[in-house]
Amino acid sequence: MSKVVIVGGVAGGATAAARLRRLDENAEIILFERGEHISFANCGLPYYIGGTISDRDDLFLQTPDSFRMRYNVDVRVLNEVLSIDRKNKTVCVKNKENGSIYDESYDTLILAPGGEPVRPPIAGIDSKRVFTLRNVADTDAIKKFIDSSLPNQPNQPNLSNRPKRAVVIGGGFIGIEMAENLKEAGLDVSIVELSEQVIAPLDFEMACDVHNHLRQKGVSLYLNNAMRGITEGRDGSLAIELSNGSLEGDMAILEADMAILEADMAILAIGVMPEGMLAKGAGLTVNGRGGIVVDKHMRTSDPNIYAVGDATETMDFVTGEAAMIPLAGPANKQARIAADNICGIPSEYAGAQGSAIIKVFGMTAANTGINEKTAKRLGLDYDKAYLWLPSHAGYYPGAMPMSIKVVYEKGSGRILGAQIVGFDGVDKRCDVLATAISAGMTAYDLARLELCYAPPYSSAKDPVNIAGYAIENVLTGKVKNFHWHDVDALPRDGSVTLLDVRTPQENMRGSISGFVNIPLDELRGHIGGLDKSKPIYVHCQSGLRSYVASRILTQNGFDVYNLGGGYRLYNSVNH
Repeated sequence: MSKVVIVGGVAGGATAAARLRRLDENAEIILFERGEHISFANCGLPYYIGGTISDRDDLFLQTPDSFRMRYNVDVRVLNEVLSIDRKNKTVCVKNKENGSIYDESYDTLILAPGGEPVRPPIAGIDSKRVFTLRNVADTDAIKKFIDSSLPNQPNQPNLSNRPKRAVVIGGGFIGIEMAENLKEAGLDVSIVELSEQVIAPLDFEMACDVHNHLRQKGVSLYLNNAMRGITEGRDGSLAIELSNGSLEGDMAILEADMAILEADMAILAIGVMPEGMLAKGAGLTVNGRGGIVVDKHMRTSDPNIYAVGDATETMDFVTGEAAMIPLAGPANKQARIAADNICGIPSEYAGAQGSAIIKVFGMTAANTGINEKTAKRLGLDYDKAYLWLPSHAGYYPGAMPMSIKVVYEKGSGRILGAQIVGFDGVDKRCDVLATAISAGMTAYDLARLELCYAPPYSSAKDPVNIAGYAIENVLTGKVKNFHWHDVDALPRDGSVTLLDVRTPQENMRGSISGFVNIPLDELRGHIGGLDKSKPIYVHCQSGLRSYVASRILTQNGFDVYNLGGGYRLYNSVNH
């Protein structure tokens, strides 16, 4: 009978234990978790803070007792593994309840320690009003603070002392989810982000829709800002010093030329670092960030030790590069693969695509595969397509637009990545595109897909099909594109023709400097007045009508370029 010891009892560890038991009823399985809880809904924690999940017990998928009963696993919570003795195949464990230290042997060891929130070494970071969100204990602390009263503030005896202002440091998935749920809990919220955008897997222009939506919902954004320190403010609240003196919103003040953001609490959501110290201490191979290096079988540099989840370095499915992608989906898949191999079932992890989705005050943003930033960094021969399409048939009530970006390989048309921002139907289309990437499909394959259609759900030509058509048109030379970042550099000296084919009413609501308005339906009557010696750059609202205009003009002997994503995308970026 084999003995498997698992370190870490959340997504990766609990999944590995359950899979092992289903495969081997006779194995001895011990699960160590240094915290009080196992198998809790990590991704649901922000929504309990915001009140969407009202019952705390709903966060627990399994308790230590229920897990023991169902899977016959020796679950030891509040037991922290301190070190690994690879030679003798033992782990040193501390019982956090009584302080005792003991050794436990293993035949096979699985490491699933996860990642820990980044806490930069700056002044004030250890304030009791500065929180991180990783586990149930963190969630309870934040919830308790929001629901309780702060100490009495001087000169404010008649005001409620419940926290009113929160600053979220970091605009990633956790930061955005916390901002939304703190707002739902009744606080004024600001987000501070070091880069020029939130949600790093999106490209900048796709993130701009999220920026605009967050501001519409009353969240202040401070982009291109680094947190330099935290002190006590004028009224006893936190004063968060930022690197950029150009701030907005009621929570911002300037003191001695320093940008100060005042708040009653702060959430650190800068990112996570792999908890690789245990592996490093045991002499296992780790990368520069401390991530545990594994092979396709999830085996570490020690053949008797496996590692899964946020602490591991695996492979990017699209590029083949080493990657660390701290998401629940990959962690669960890796755990299953590790368990299979331990039980003698050959199984390989193909790598992670980074498929992810987030709710932002009713808006949805999703991505899969690589973004343009990555394609450019790797020097790939790529191109991109932008679309703005309704979630279902436009004549059926409730259709909502989606902004879609697809990154693809020139020549072959192989799909490399996709990003979608909208309100309805985003998840469905991104999942289809994720499947296409996994299958190595091309734009031609997207065009041929037969997807479910009825007016309440889609269109006869689904947005995924249309993405395929749009890319196919470029690959086969039927249209040439230019993009939002090319617009301002176009000459306005008459050497090219700049053409807006929207209606006059649309043009009056907003236009791009230098573009002449000739509505699409009137274009054929104006062809004689256009100079064939000059390239024509044409746009409409979304790129569809201007594509039609491009085909009309191209077949009449003009050299034409169509603005991908149209005026809507250009305006979103420059809003």
